[in-house]
Amino acid sequence: MPDTATHADRARAAKRAEADALGIDAGFIDAFVEGFYARVRTDAVLAPVFASRVDDWTPHLARMKAFWAAILRGDGRFEGSPMRLHAAIPQIERPEFLRWLTLFDETLAGIERDPAASTLISNRARMIADSLLTGIRIQRDHRTDVSAMKGLSHV
Repeated sequence: MPDTATHADRARAAKRAEADALGIDAGFIDAFVEGFYARVRTDAVLAPVFASRVDDWTPHLARMKAFWAAILRGDGRFEGSPMRLHAAIPQIERPEFLRWLTLFDETLAGIERDPAASTLISNRARMIADSLLTGIRIQRDHRTDVSAMKGLSHV
């Protein structure tokens, strides 16, 4: 039986090494998250969604930095349930996720250090958004026709 702790440690180390090679460090994640959410807060589509949920941006930004550090670097500092939180927001659906991805990619393009890093990050964002949208449709909307749902992976 394989040692899962050792396997998990190796997987995190490989993720960190890949991120380091692409210049995805804590400074990059901080700049990206700050820049992205600055766009979100002034966006006609997304600002109202976030304004209804986020009273204090400081802890939200810290949480998002921890989330992206976990996703991109394998840092284990993030705790939470993004699916549960997003499913509780009645006004988000495919158009809001598409707008989120557009702002995400625009922010990446503005601070890009390495095109491969931008591709990696954008692809991970699309997988996360698609997963969240599918989960919302199942949990919040009680839909079971998942195979017929138009996801976000193709945009």
